[in-house]
Amino acid sequence: MKPVTVIVNGGAGQGHDDSAADDLRAKLRAAGLDAELVLAKDGEEMIATARRALEQGARMVAAGGGDGTINAVASVMVGSGVPFGVLPLGTLNHFAKDLGIPLDLDQAVRNLADGVPRQVDVGEVNDRIFLNNSSLGLYPDIVRDREKQQRRLGRGKWPAALWATLAALRRYPFLSMRLTVKGETLARRTPFVFIGNNRYTMQGLAIGERDRLDDGLLSLYVAQKPTRFGLLRFALDALRGKLGSERDFDVLEAADFEIGTHRHRLHVATDGEVTVMNPPLRYRVRPGALTVVVPPATIDTDKIMTTTSGKDTDHHAHTRTPL
Repeated sequence: MKPVTVIVNGGAGQGHDDSAADDLRAKLRAAGLDAELVLAKDGEEMIATARRALEQGARMVAAGGGDGTINAVASVMVGSGVPFGVLPLGTLNHFAKDLGIPLDLDQAVRNLADGVPRQVDVGEVNDRIFLNNSSLGLYPDIVRDREKQQRRLGRGKWPAALWATLAALRRYPFLSMRLTVKGETLARRTPFVFIGNNRYTMQGLAIGERDRLDDGLLSLYVAQKPTRFGLLRFALDALRGKLGSERDFDVLEAADFEIGTHRHRLHVATDGEVTVMNPPLRYRVRPGALTVVVPPATIDTDKIMTTTSGKDTDHHAHTRTPL
């Protein structure tokens, strides 16, 4: 087993094939990395490869792909203490952007060789982790419909997303939920719930970005009741990886909370992947649980979180906008 394992999503299509893999191997060698490169065909193979790498003593495991691929490999790396590298090969690459990891492949490979470890938080819902965000209601419904159209009708991603969004507008769906935080239960009816790993910016050109990922909290955004036009705007923003403006949401920040609903099954999106979960949904932050390799210039000593067992069990809550 080589000391560095790089796992690339080989099922993602163009840019992730054998030719691209050979080119990436050359870049890794040029950076001085003794690395094994694995083209994984699906999420199960990514997870199995990451587990094998840890069992065999890898000193670093890296993932190459979009946010879904990064999430799959990170789910194994959480709590291991072994450095996790990121090669952003996807469309949105939110996690890499928010950590200052270069989007250029050559620079991202160089970061694997020259970067420094930084502990960052991860979110968790019913034992499933997320690095960026989780959502309920409108977004996972659109993603499911879009994927069905891609499979059954052969439509491209964005045309399928448009038809799925129009279908959601016709349904005008709302989710009735009970939010329990710090012993208090609040009832809400909303089309869209967004849970972020740490605090998302909601103004100006930085909408959808995070200043830091080590604050030990989750941010909860509950959409107010919009018109159909407002619902369309929510859908388009969500599909582009955006959140919206502060006036559209009630906002709460907490280390953990629970969401209940009368439904027996609920579609939940985590980093863009939709799964079915049985409510109640138990959300919590895991402070400093993932060690990520980042460029040295992004480290701010005032922002580095010292993870202690005390902080990991400190279930504090901060309300920004009352729910």
